[in-house]
This record gives sequence, structure tokens and C-alpha cells, in this order.
Amino acid sequence: MSGTKRDGGGRGRTGAMVSGLAVAVGCVLFLGGFLWAAVVYKPYAVPTDSMSPTVNAGDRVLAERISGADVRRGDVVVFTDRVWGDTPMVKRVVGVGGDTVACCDEKGRLTVGGTPVDEPYLDRGRTADGRPAPASPQEFSAEVPEGQIFLLGDERSTSLDSRVHLDDPGQGSVPLSAVQARVDAVAWPMNGMIGRPGSFAALPGGISADGPLPLQLGAVVVGMVLVLGGAAYGPVAARSARRRAAGAAR
Repeated sequence: MSGTKRDGGGRGRTGAMVSGLAVAVGCVLFLGGFLWAAVVYKPYAVPTDSMSPTVNAGDRVLAERISGADVRRGDVVVFTDRVWGDTPMVKRVVGVGGDTVACCDEKGRLTVGGTPVDEPYLDRGRTADGRPAPASPQEFSAEVPEGQIFLLGDERSTSLDSRVHLDDPGQGSVPLSAVQARVDAVAWPMNGMIGRPGSFAALPGGISADGPLPLQLGAVVVGMVLVLGGAAYGPVAARSARRRAAGAAR
């Protein structure tokens, strides 16, 4: 009988140890994921529809803090430039230093260095004869100086972007130092990650790697599961051990 009690007590202690370990690891993952995300990401509210349908007016986005050296074509970035109004703006990078950005080719596509770029994130609509509408309502061409980037909104019919500043020095481009962050996800409403457009991948420099947000969210979710599971497992294991001990005593 005493051996049975010791066995039951041992199982109860083991259950408590497993429970405590799960809760401890879960807390580390849960809090670590949140802290990691808080260091790497910054939230922004988007005030206009200039990036629709990718990002709509009123959306809350999470943007990874980066330096200008990390910017690649296709990135959706947050930047501040005095010429553009000295307030944070969200646009898509379509050209970097040395590029000639123009629109449109015979199929209505944007070209970068003479290479046509398909832009699946645009809602181009159709012309009267059923063909895809041009990627920009007005034709333009600009040479991007070194250390600068050329930016367009995804809503090309209303976006006030580099096309508005073509007559400025730099032909509408802004310095890389103006970039504050790269938008990785729409947090509210929860529309998910903003992918890197593969259409720019063949150009020199390629596209940006995915940000760490999925790993951070994974750590938070796993941590929460471990905390809840560990907290529930301890009492369940102890109760089960007591029942086995009581049954053996009879």
C-alpha cells in the first residue's frame, strides 16, 4: 500500500514538474515573441486609398524597421520626405538607383530598365475593347539617381506619388535615407502578409526576403498553447494520481 502511495505521489510530482516546465517554456516563447516583434516592427495607420487594393484606407499595418540599404524593388515602404509633405507615407518601390522607370509598353505594363514588369497587385481594369488598362493612366519616364528610389501607389488613378514630382530634382525619386520601414502585413483588418512580388525577382538585386513576423507569431501561438496546456495538465495529472492511489488502497 505504501509503495502504491509513493507511486501515486511520484506521478503527481512528475506531472507538476512537466506542467511547470511547459508553463515556463510557454511564457518565454509568448513574451519573447511579443518583445521580438515590438523591437522589429512598428504599427502604422494608412490614411488614404493610394495603395488599394493591397492596403486600404484605415488599415493598420505592421512595418519592419529597416535601413535604406535593405530596400528592394517591389517593397511597400513607409517613408518621410520633406518635398512630399514631411509626413509618413506608404508607397511601393518600383525603381532603384540606375533604373529607368517608364510606362507603358505595348501591353500597358510598367518597364524597369526596358524590362516589362507584370504587377499582379494592381486592379487595372479593362479598356473599352476589353484589353487590360495601362498600369498608369498617364505615360511617364524617369531616370532614378543613385541612392534614390522611385515610388508608386497601387491605386494608380488617384495616388499622388513619384509621377507628381517628375519635374523636381531627381525626377520624383526620394533618398534611401527617407525609408523608415517595410510593410509586411495588414494587422487590422487581419488580411495577412503582404508578399514580395516575384515579377521583380529577375531584375538586378532581386527581391527582399520575407520578414520574421511569421516566426514571431508562431512563437506567440506555441507559447500560449504551452502555457494553457501546462496549466491544465498539472491539476489533471495530480487528480489522476490521487484517484489511482485511492483505487489501489481499496
